[in-house]
Amino acid sequence: MQQEASLRPARAGDGQALFDVTHRSVAGLATGHYTPEQIAGWMGQRTPAFYEDLIARGRMVVAELGGEVVGFVDAEPGEVTRLFILPHAAGHGLGGRLLALGVAAARDGHAGPIRLEATINAAGFYRRHGFREVGRGQFSHGLGGDPIEIIHMELDGAGATTPAAG
Repeated sequence: MQQEASLRPARAGDGQALFDVTHRSVAGLATGHYTPEQIAGWMGQRTPAFYEDLIARGRMVVAELGGEVVGFVDAEPGEVTRLFILPHAAGHGLGGRLLALGVAAARDGHAGPIRLEATINAAGFYRRHGFREVGRGQFSHGLGGDPIEIIHMELDGAGATTPAAG
């Protein structure tokens, strides 16, 4: 990734791009951690309209690189609910930047720990940013498809996440 991605609030019409980022991220980064059947069914009943509904809530931030949406984060008070990044944009600090924004949004109006549901492949990333494992379970933000094992993680209320170098 040569240039730095720009960050902006998600806007109406971004739903297809966010759908594509999620699908391509899972296909490229979760392979080897989940079965081919789980990956094939990951999107469940999601459609671009599902993402348009999330965008309308006004909490989502999108990362763009050269005009292409390459990642996004969504949060609600107390929880970072979604963070996806395209494989070619991963490993350059963008995920940390998005996570920091998601944590800040999750802290708005919330005093306790910040929660998230990490995929198995992403747990190390979240640990590097101060989250700790508090349990295991199945993905609760899904819309059909095969069950997806996740790791429940928390960041202490006073903890802070900063983008990792590189």
